[in-house]
Amino acid sequence: MPPKAVIFDIGRVIVRINLDRLLEPLAALRPTGSGAAAAEKRSPERVWSSIENDPRWQDWQEGRMTPHQWHEHLSRRLRMNIGFADFCDAWNRALDPEPILPEELFDRLGATCKLALLSNTDPIHSAHLEAYFAFVKQFPVRIYSCSIGACKPSPAIYAAALGALQVPANEALYVDDIAEFAQAARQLGLDAIHFESPAQLLKGLSSRGLLAE
Repeated sequence: MPPKAVIFDIGRVIVRINLDRLLEPLAALRPTGSGAAAAEKRSPERVWSSIENDPRWQDWQEGRMTPHQWHEHLSRRLRMNIGFADFCDAWNRALDPEPILPEELFDRLGATCKLALLSNTDPIHSAHLEAYFAFVKQFPVRIYSCSIGACKPSPAIYAAALGALQVPANEALYVDDIAEFAQAARQLGLDAIHFESPAQLLKGLSSRGLLAE
């Protein structure tokens, strides 16, 4: 039997992530403070490494920091002089407005099964997705890590999606570009597709009887 629900990751499955668009305005900021270090511009790679390895990154992803707190925290850590509105604009530039998957695909799937989004994401990005990306309205269930206090591969975030969909694990299919997260879903009893390309995804959906010819 085809799955009764399909759960999609967002980043690099539906929405392209362009870190260069985020990092260019932040890296262009000269560090505040005195001394030679303050006169040097930082590379985008160095800025992203500092953000990704920040000790409060998981707090940010799991909703234990507000956007203003994250802005203030990074401003101190990276010694940036950037206002909150400009920071949010730069942060959201990472979400490419041109989607990877067409909305028509979700219309077809939604005609025969339940749909959900499941994403490790923060309050700034989730609010931007809700406001500016039309595809999210095609998903009645939207589970963001910052809203439930858990990130993939924690079983709690998958359980939240299954609970909202009201389907057991063995009747759901999960799609993610990160193999570890797809495998975590399988270990909980879901079927899963490790996303590599739109063509590969369509083949996987068709083989499961989800896309009628």
